[in-house]
Amino acid sequence: MSESPRILVLRLSSLGDVILTAPVYRNLKEKWPDCRISVLVKPQFAQAIAGHPCVDEVIPFKGLSAALREIKERRFTHLLDLHCNFRTFLIKTFSGIPEQAAYSKNSLARRLFVKLRLQSPALQRHTLDRYLDSLSAWDIPLKYRTPELSDWREKNSARRQAPRRICFIQTAFLGDAVLTLPLLQKTKELFPEAEITVVARHDTADVFRAAPEVSSVLVDAKKQKGLAAATLELSGEMKRGNFDAVISPHRSFRSGLLARLSGAPLRIGFHTSAGRFFYNTLVPFSWLLHDAERNLALLTPLAPEGIAPRPVSMKEGEGPAQTVARLLGEQGIDGKTLLIGVNAGSAWPTKMWPAEYFSQAMRMISEKTGAAFILLGGKGDAALYDSIASDSGAKALNWAGKTSLPELMAVMPKLKLFITNDSGPMHIATAFNVPTLAIFGPTTRELGFFPYGKGHRVLEAKLNCRPCALHGGKTCPHGHFLCMKLIQPDLAASAALEMLSGAKS
Repeated sequence: MSESPRILVLRLSSLGDVILTAPVYRNLKEKWPDCRISVLVKPQFAQAIAGHPCVDEVIPFKGLSAALREIKERRFTHLLDLHCNFRTFLIKTFSGIPEQAAYSKNSLARRLFVKLRLQSPALQRHTLDRYLDSLSAWDIPLKYRTPELSDWREKNSARRQAPRRICFIQTAFLGDAVLTLPLLQKTKELFPEAEITVVARHDTADVFRAAPEVSSVLVDAKKQKGLAAATLELSGEMKRGNFDAVISPHRSFRSGLLARLSGAPLRIGFHTSAGRFFYNTLVPFSWLLHDAERNLALLTPLAPEGIAPRPVSMKEGEGPAQTVARLLGEQGIDGKTLLIGVNAGSAWPTKMWPAEYFSQAMRMISEKTGAAFILLGGKGDAALYDSIASDSGAKALNWAGKTSLPELMAVMPKLKLFITNDSGPMHIATAFNVPTLAIFGPTTRELGFFPYGKGHRVLEAKLNCRPCALHGGKTCPHGHFLCMKLIQPDLAASAALEMLSGAKS
């Protein structure tokens, strides 16, 4: 090709679809490093792609006639239609651009599914995969398949004045708290002089108190004092904190309200937050990123050069570590014991692998390795764990409700493997680099909450009904619970033995 391609990409809306186009631009630049990429998009969605390092120009769509005039003036050589509706058909027809390609929208299949519930293989493929498929028309190899954090940086904007007092709002569950730690660590790396405050639940506050980056923790006493009283109290504390910036990974309406009531001049949240109108800076939210990476995207308004992903990491406290070592010693567990952690509980019943499956898998592993097991969970899991331990026939310690959060963290470095449901302790295990075997039922890894990092495995059944909910539910909506029942104990035991073998080698 004698001249560098001038490529026009059409994706007018909506925000989620615009975000999903991100890997397309990277692949285009990989094929043609000197090409110029312009994206035609509605003005309200332009910011979602304006910071992409491979996008040279964003053309706001202000009507068909105006768009065609601008397109003809620029003399594009290539057109890629990632929208495929009647308007983009007209643009393709009258643009005069010689090289054209389009993604397969499968409109008929979608309509048949919505109207008649007729399944089609075409609907099994993710929209992002179909976007990438369109590049085959130009023989473009696919090096990039998912969005990256730097896709949404603020391009050509000066760095804001470094904030000195930053408050983070994370009042979700334990796993969410753990996955917020990389965000705090990166913030301290970027702004070493900043004082970091975290608003957290009473039962997750210790996660943040143990983090060296955190100066103080404000406890949300919603359960103890009631919603109105706790909100009033917290907003007062936050206002007195005189924060330069409030950043909220939590996407609730109340978190947005607290951010607004704090009086902070900079309030950053996700565009999907229920209280998004309380923020003055919004960041795109993508399910295709792991939750830890999604959270890091909240720093892009403060760091125009982009944010690199970082691992989730934690350290156990010295006091809790001594307590755990003493308790293990009293129960005959020393440094030579192959110790495996097990978390069979969950706040959501459908996320719990059957108790008898845990017992059978533990028995199989014990027979092969002589391992001892330590069952970790809350007080409400004690009776369940007694049954699992007894039926397994293995040496199993029931520590349900017997560890504080710092002590749970101190147990992790003692483990060679952690077998768990999709839960908060799973994220603590991965933060301590414990090889983790996670069993996923109603939830899926695509939701972004899978074990983060290398050396972990997820067991899941391929079913069209998954995921049935973001967090699971009390009962299976279809009544069969196959997402868990199809994952047999021998499959989990085999995976565990392979992971243990790899850890030894």
